Amino acid sequence: MPMWSQPPPPPSSLQLRRPPPPLPHRPRRLRSRLSPIAASQDPLTALSRLLWGRALPPSQLVLAVRHGWTAAWGLLMRQLAPSDPATGAFTRTPSRFPAVVGTPSARLHLYVGLPCPWAHRALLVRALLGLERRLPLSVAVPGDDGAWSFTPDSPDALYGKRKLREVYASARRGGFEGRASVPLLWDAERREVVCNESIEIAKFLCDLAAADGSAGGLDLWPPELRQDIDRWCGFAQSQEAYDAAAGELFAALDRLEDHLSGSRYLCGDTLTLADVCLFTTLVRFDLVYHSLFRCTRRKLVEYASLHAYTRDIYQMPGVAGTCDMAAIADGYFGALFPLNPGGILPLVPASCSPEALLEPHGREALSSSAAADAGGGGNGRQLEATSASN
Repeated sequence: MPMWSQPPPPPSSLQLRRPPPPLPHRPRRLRSRLSPIAASQDPLTALSRLLWGRALPPSQLVLAVRHGWTAAWGLLMRQLAPSDPATGAFTRTPSRFPAVVGTPSARLHLYVGLPCPWAHRALLVRALLGLERRLPLSVAVPGDDGAWSFTPDSPDALYGKRKLREVYASARRGGFEGRASVPLLWDAERREVVCNESIEIAKFLCDLAAADGSAGGLDLWPPELRQDIDRWCGFAQSQEAYDAAAGELFAALDRLEDHLSGSRYLCGDTLTLADVCLFTTLVRFDLVYHSLFRCTRRKLVEYASLHAYTRDIYQMPGVAGTCDMAAIADGYFGALFPLNPGGILPLVPASCSPEALLEPHGREALSSSAAADAGGGGNGRQLEATSASN
């Protein structure tokens, strides 16, 4: 039989298969559920809805994340905020350079961070004593890694460093280990740390202003009141909102409220370093400590004398310029991510606004020198501060 007359071979199995049917509706739904991931501004939300819809995540995942976060949180807080193993209370790391040793050179530089209450003390004393020209300033900001850093908007005016720890490490003696903390008083001529303990820096600045004559007669560290100042400063340090349990804290605020209801300042008619130490805590209380540190029993604005006392100091020349509420809020709520993982910044409470802090305080009536002021006597710079608040 000729080749062309042979019957055709049977179709192969491949030829016998029908074309595949159209894709079922399920992949189409899947594609429709995947589309939000590409288009959404929040891919994590879209992904979670893809995995679980609108139901809660699986309980095993919730427990795993919870225990993992708790363990990581504890590890971070042991370094960021070391605590007493016996009580769990916050224990502040001692300053590496706690005192001014010897006589520094005339070329000094002050490093601060606006959120930090201890650095605020040094910044406040510099402003009150009129040392702005005598003592140049660099302002560090909290970095993403928690370290004090510099940015183009807030540079290291002395060396152009990126991190404060680089300034510490640039000391001639070298070998620095530990926390690069603020405030830092730096000797630019000798390239060495003068001191990084806030109250000792403040005392040194008082002596510096007295020698320069820049304080205008204001003495924040008068010899006759130093025992009382040390007593009040120690009290203020041990009763910081985040250092003490709530009961102790509010008992301390009650005692301060009672004392300041009859005394213009902690040591009578004279503004001292004790008031500087207390002010930097009070001005942060409603903004930070009340919510972030759960000191929620009462707000500062509910203490009539304490809030008026805070307004009194805030209204002194140069003080308001040291109180950047936005920077304080960002430094705590934005940088302390173990305490505020979402990084949501709260609105500044009305009691912390400049308008509220500039309201009349009426505390002139508590000053026993009011009569002398009317006759032209008294402290010149203190008079200037009083008149600025009226």
